[in-house]
Amino acid sequence: MKKLITIFIVLATLTSGFVGFWYYQRNIYSKEILRLEILAPDEVDLAEGLEYIVKYKNNGNSTLEEPRLVFEYPEYSIPEENRVIRQELTLEDIYPGQERTISFKGRLLGKDGDVKTARAVLSYRPKNLKTRYEAETSHITRIKSVPINFEFDLSSKIESGKEINFRLNYFSNVDYPLSDLRIKIEYPSDFEFEESTPKALDKTEWDIGLLNKAEGGRIEIVGNILGEVGEEKKFKAELGTWQEGEFVLLKEVIRGIQIVKPALYISQQINGNPKYIASPGDLLHYEIFFKNIGEDDLKDMFLVARLEGSALDLETLKAPLGEFELGDNSIVFDWRRVFKLQLLGTQEEGKVEFWVELKKDWEMTGSKDKNPLIRNKVYLSQAREEFTTKVNSKLEIIQKGYFQDEVFGNSGPIPPKADESTTYTIIWRAKNYFNDVKNVKVKATLGQGVKPSGKIFPEGTSLTFDSQSKELVWQVGDMEAGQGILNDAPNVSFQITLTPVLSQRRQILTLIKEAEISGEDQWTETKTGTESLLIDTTLPDDQTVSEEMGRVQ
Repeated sequence: MKKLITIFIVLATLTSGFVGFWYYQRNIYSKEILRLEILAPDEVDLAEGLEYIVKYKNNGNSTLEEPRLVFEYPEYSIPEENRVIRQELTLEDIYPGQERTISFKGRLLGKDGDVKTARAVLSYRPKNLKTRYEAETSHITRIKSVPINFEFDLSSKIESGKEINFRLNYFSNVDYPLSDLRIKIEYPSDFEFEESTPKALDKTEWDIGLLNKAEGGRIEIVGNILGEVGEEKKFKAELGTWQEGEFVLLKEVIRGIQIVKPALYISQQINGNPKYIASPGDLLHYEIFFKNIGEDDLKDMFLVARLEGSALDLETLKAPLGEFELGDNSIVFDWRRVFKLQLLGTQEEGKVEFWVELKKDWEMTGSKDKNPLIRNKVYLSQAREEFTTKVNSKLEIIQKGYFQDEVFGNSGPIPPKADESTTYTIIWRAKNYFNDVKNVKVKATLGQGVKPSGKIFPEGTSLTFDSQSKELVWQVGDMEAGQGILNDAPNVSFQITLTPVLSQRRQILTLIKEAEISGEDQWTETKTGTESLLIDTTLPDDQTVSEEMGRVQ
């Protein structure tokens, strides 16, 4: 019995050794027969084009048949071809001593310092064997820099309970268009969000979309913050892109502010209104109020008001007690000329004022001129306050009248005659300058003895007429910023008929009164509009008709 047990143990040991030797030989075989490696840079910039070269060589004496290569780009990569992270290729047989390379190009996404790993697995079957073997390798590439400027424009100190207005600026210097970008912000405790430009998705996120090289933008946020004196509050922002349903972080910034004890309270009114909405051509009367809410008297102060905005006509600025020079755009109020700046006791209030006009219009070159703002940055002692004023869009209606025209072909006597009918063509052209405007419409009233003929071009235009009030209404619809300035203007032509009476002889008659255009400004959330000039029978736009030819005979 002992002899049988001894024989069994010997056989088991030999079998185990044989199996172990077989596995050992198998592994040695798989590693030595096929050499596999990935050649690629060790460091790249964000989204910089890079090439992975997968190199393989048959070091054995037999052909490697049915080779299949699986290459996996690093997570959140942008493959140059197929846009597929995991790529499988069926290769040609690899003969003894044969060496080949395959290239995979792409770009890496991630934040500064991220380590990205590419992997390759090549499986094969040695000739005359049924077993498949595989070789595996990887390569690590680090993102050495992210050439995106991403930073807060935020004061380092603020008073508790005070409105805070700050910006988050971004600019790309990446040699590749970044798409599906999103910005997220984490606010500190006791921060209350009020509004932002552009509007947020849910107070904390903004869809940036596509960002090309040398392009950037800004997010402006207004809110209120509370805290104890000396307490530090932190704002955190992330810029990233959506890949495969996940948010990939590209850049992160953190900025802290400290709650300080207030000493001055600064406020502003324009034309007597702290929330004034301006319109092109307005005369703005600025009043800046400052109050000492600290415990000590304040002496010998300077107040500086710095104006920004392409809508301002700074050549019209008048500041009787301030000094202003074009270029710097700053008005300086000196304590030597403003008594309250010389000595401002606790709980006392002072005021400075100035006047400036807005331009009636200014050049509209593209989307960067959309939604205009006027800024006034006020600096007084250690206090700083920034006030923004939105500017309405400029809606314009061009109204012209003709006898000689190529639209309808008018008829009747010129000059017009009593008891005889003459037809005229009226053309309306709508323009919208700076902001998107909804529900735009044009209204005008026809003169005495005038009525529509029923001819309208283009046909189907939404033009209606009320026989009782003699009012014409054109429903233009929604107009984008710059429509009619940067592209074709909406227009309509219609024919009217004038039949004078005997009592109107020798008179110049009104064909159509002032046309009024109006709409709902989506930037300022107010109604805006203007009027055109009326048109009479002298037809100032028709060079074939003189003033005398406009008098009824």
